Amino acid sequence: MARQSIKIQDVARAAGVSTATVSRALSNPKVVSESTRKAVLSAVNETGYRVNRAARNLRTQRTGSILTLIPNVGNPFFSQIISGIEQVFSEAEYSVLVSDTANMALEDMPLSHIFQDGRADGVILLDGFIPLPSIASVKGTPHEKHIIYACEWADSAGLPSIRSDNRAGGVKAVSHLAALGHKKIGHISGPEDNVLTHVRRAACFEAAKAHGLEIRDEWIFQGNFELASGAAAAEAFLALKERPTAIFSASDLMAISFISNLMDAGVNVPRDVSVVGFDDIDLAPHYRPALTTIRQDRKRLGRLAAETLLSRLRDTPEEDAEMLRVVPVELIERASTAPAPE
Repeated sequence: MARQSIKIQDVARAAGVSTATVSRALSNPKVVSESTRKAVLSAVNETGYRVNRAARNLRTQRTGSILTLIPNVGNPFFSQIISGIEQVFSEAEYSVLVSDTANMALEDMPLSHIFQDGRADGVILLDGFIPLPSIASVKGTPHEKHIIYACEWADSAGLPSIRSDNRAGGVKAVSHLAALGHKKIGHISGPEDNVLTHVRRAACFEAAKAHGLEIRDEWIFQGNFELASGAAAAEAFLALKERPTAIFSASDLMAISFISNLMDAGVNVPRDVSVVGFDDIDLAPHYRPALTTIRQDRKRLGRLAAETLLSRLRDTPEEDAEMLRVVPVELIERASTAPAPE
C-alpha cells in the first residue's frame, strides 16, 4: 500500500476499531483503554499512517502550537524547563514556540490576541510580570482555561501555578550554612519587584532567626538574577569593613559571578567565605569551586506545567483540580561551602 494513499479507515480496519476510535486514540489517548490505544498504535506502525496535521488543525480550528513566554531566553535556567515542556507536547503532537517577553510590548497586546490571531492554542507563562490586564483579556472567552503559570506567578491573576518550593529552598540554604558554624550571613537578592525575590529573602531571614544568626542591612545586596549584579555584590562585599562569612545567593548566575570577582580580588571561596546558590543550572557542578546550591527539578517543572495545560486543552478538569502544584527542592552540597573560618 503506497504511503500517500493510506487513510484513517485503513488504520481502523487493521486495529479492528472504528475510525472515531482511531481519531480519539491519536488525539486524546487518555479517553480510550490501554489495549485499544496499543492496538491503534500498532496499526499505525503497520500501515505507516501519518496524521495530516494541517488538515486536522483546520478541521478542529486549532493551531497545534503552544506558546511559552520567558523573561530572558538567554538565561540558562530555562533550558531544562523548556525541555520538559517539549517532551510532553511532542508526545501530544503539539509544537512549542518560545518568545522572550523583553521583546514584546505586552502592555499594548492583550494575550487574547494570541488566540484570536491563531498563533497558539495555549500559553505557559514563565514570567510573573505579564500585565494583569493582558491576562484578564481572556476572561469569559473559550481560552480562559488555556493560560497557566510556571516558576513565577502573580497571585491576583487567578491562574494555575506550577512552582518550586522556594521557601524551603531558602531555609535549606541558610540551615546548611548554620550547620557549618557560620554566624554572619549575607544575601544577594533578586529584583525587588519579583515574587521569587521576596519568598527567598523571607526564607533567608526566617532560617537565620531560627538558628540565631546575624544578618545586617549592609550584608543584603540587591541583585537581578543576572551575572552583572553578582559582580556588583562582590564589589560591595569587598568594600565592607566587617564581612559576613557566608552568602546565600538567590540565583546561581549571581553566585558564580560573585565568586569569580572575589577570587580575582584574592578572597578565597570557600576558605574565606562560603557561597550557596539557587537553581542548580547546568554550569553549577562544573564551575570551580563547584557550586553548592538549591536544586530545582526544572525538567519536572516543565513536564507538570505541560501536563496541566494539556489536560485543560483536552477538557479533562478532573485531572487538573489543583490550582497550585509545588515541586520539592534539594540542597546539593559541593565545594563552594566549608566550615566557618575561625
